[in-house]
Amino acid sequence: MMRILCICGMAALLVSCRSTRKIQTAISQKDTTATTVVAPVAESDSARQVRQVFRTLDSGRIDFKTFSAKVNVDYRDADGKRYDLNANMRMVRDSALWVSVNAILGIEALRMLITADSVKVLDKQNKVYTARRIDYLQEVTALPLDLRTVQDLLIGNPVFVDSNVVSFSRSADALSLVTLGQWFKTLLNVAAADFSLQRIKLDDANMSRSRTAELGYSDYESRTGRRFATKRRITVVEKKKLDIALDFKQYTFNEEVSFPFSVPKNFKQP
Repeated sequence: MMRILCICGMAALLVSCRSTRKIQTAISQKDTTATTVVAPVAESDSARQVRQVFRTLDSGRIDFKTFSAKVNVDYRDADGKRYDLNANMRMVRDSALWVSVNAILGIEALRMLITADSVKVLDKQNKVYTARRIDYLQEVTALPLDLRTVQDLLIGNPVFVDSNVVSFSRSADALSLVTLGQWFKTLLNVAAADFSLQRIKLDDANMSRSRTAELGYSDYESRTGRRFATKRRITVVEKKKLDIALDFKQYTFNEEVSFPFSVPKNFKQP
């Protein structure tokens, strides 16, 4: 269950860039499965559109003090087993992330509290309490995650910023960028109409690994000036494949939140 939560956080990955380097006009054959590459355009026009994409992403970053949400989680593990879960999520920016996961009949199965320096988990089904340092997130996901990064992932803000844009293409419906960074080769698709995120594909920069991840965004809503994707599809593949669908049913910003977390005396500690 802990792995499910960490993957949910990891797979919300968004990519943005601080500046634009030389742009090529074709995407490699591996990354063209969902993008139509048309005739090359002038480099200056491509650079202008790339800058506009990332200006729009940057201006659309969600600024918040607190956030709370109810999320339906449809999870299929590497063995093909499917789990329908309900999660309650609460955040205070740069302070804490609290998650409660309900399984069958609404019974709470797991509670987690992440702060700037620790990860604490209550496994209520097995009556086990686990407390780890924050770098436990990196151990589980093999990504440089900390509290702020996880919060940005879940809220939908760009993370893992990289400046090396190596490819650009456009079709009638979408614009596509490929970036190369320390961790990933990233294919980013945005809608041509409003530059809203549609798809992100991550391929491990380490060629000795076969890890890939893909994230889809849909059903955007606007509340108090914020654009928020209420449905997300996550696929993570390395040796096996994991599929996660997140459906944000309710969510609020900047309202009072609490983080109930107490360890029962009969819980074991590994």
